[in-house]
Amino acid sequence: MELWRWLTAALLLLLLLVQLSRTARFYTKIGLYCVLCLSFSAVASIVCLLRHGGRTVDNMSIISWFVRSFKYVYGLHFEVRGQQKLEMDGPCVIISNHQSILDMMGLMEILPERCVQIAKRELLFTGPVGLIMYLGGVYFINRQRAKTAMTLMADLGELMVKDNVPIIPVVYSSFSSFYNVKTKLFTSGTIKVEVLDAVPTSGLTNADITKLVDTCYQTMRNTFLQISKTPQQNSANEEPAVLPAQ
Repeated sequence: MELWRWLTAALLLLLLLVQLSRTARFYTKIGLYCVLCLSFSAVASIVCLLRHGGRTVDNMSIISWFVRSFKYVYGLHFEVRGQQKLEMDGPCVIISNHQSILDMMGLMEILPERCVQIAKRELLFTGPVGLIMYLGGVYFINRQRAKTAMTLMADLGELMVKDNVPIIPVVYSSFSSFYNVKTKLFTSGTIKVEVLDAVPTSGLTNADITKLVDTCYQTMRNTFLQISKTPQQNSANEEPAVLPAQ
């Protein structure tokens, strides 16, 4: 009986802090996000194993469904433009700007079927999250072993040149109006998602890679500034993440 009183008092105190403190609300929502990731990953892993029996990119449709449900918990709305540009018959490479732990929700909003993702190897050891990523066919790069990472990226580059794989940039507007770690802001909000025109790689060689990267970066940066309500200097924190889609 005494234990229940302590638990009730602790819960009431937490609710009071959440109402009064912006910092408490921020960390409560972050904690809830982590709990959702872990619990949904565990459930999704069971569904994937029952549905497909093991590791396959076909599991990404199941994972995507689970992750997309997060937005309802946090009151987030995605406005997607140009999604039809991702409907291609052949393979392509999708690159997107990286901002925070919320990127995963935005990514799943536009992810095509049978899209193979690349992630850092450390995520493989995050319990249920690592398991569901493995079951979804994610390729893990060991960033401590540059040779392994470079080999995978070289294979991707060879595929681009050999099969004329286009690059499709995807840009998410700034989260800063509703999510900011420094000011401990985490509220509901709208994220604009712009799928840009495909960048062809036909006829390119290794000598053209630097120019290709710069072209993609500048195009994405300009789009980011156009669709975001953030000062230009904030865009310096954006960095592309590569996701090969097949």
